[in-house]
Amino acid sequence: MRTVLISKVGDSESIAAVAELAHDIWTEHYVPIIGPDQVDYMLRNIQSETAIRHQITNERFHYYLITRDCSSIGYIGVQDQGDVLLLSKVYVRASARGSGLGKQALEFVRSLAAERGHRRIRLTVNINNELAIGAYERLGFSRTGTQVADIGGGFVMDDYVYEMSV
Repeated sequence: MRTVLISKVGDSESIAAVAELAHDIWTEHYVPIIGPDQVDYMLRNIQSETAIRHQITNERFHYYLITRDCSSIGYIGVQDQGDVLLLSKVYVRASARGSGLGKQALEFVRSLAAERGHRRIRLTVNINNELAIGAYERLGFSRTGTQVADIGGGFVMDDYVYEMSV
């Protein structure tokens, strides 16, 4: 049996591991969806070590590193927003997709939400990210709307909004 651990990110080493994972996963998965220029912009401004540290310190984000058999294979980022827990980031290496890891990650997030007194979990997903949309719907999320967010640099995130009760 393969051991999966989900551990809180906070020190420099774990923040660096998340930033490295972000670079690998986003480059592989998102370039075909949003293009290399937007991926590069988002990696520099949202998923760099500096950006992750700022989110943890100043924006009530909590990051968690997912490891399997001592190898980093994914990460989760959540933010407390009143009665909602925003599931801002859940990314897994391509080699680990389809192995039930998404379901494990969601159970972990559900537990976090319940412990913190949240009633709902909300996430956004790019409208062209069919793989993730299908996974979220299979895991019990319901589409509640759409959202276009200007992220600077001439880029927008064009997303569906999904929610699930805790």
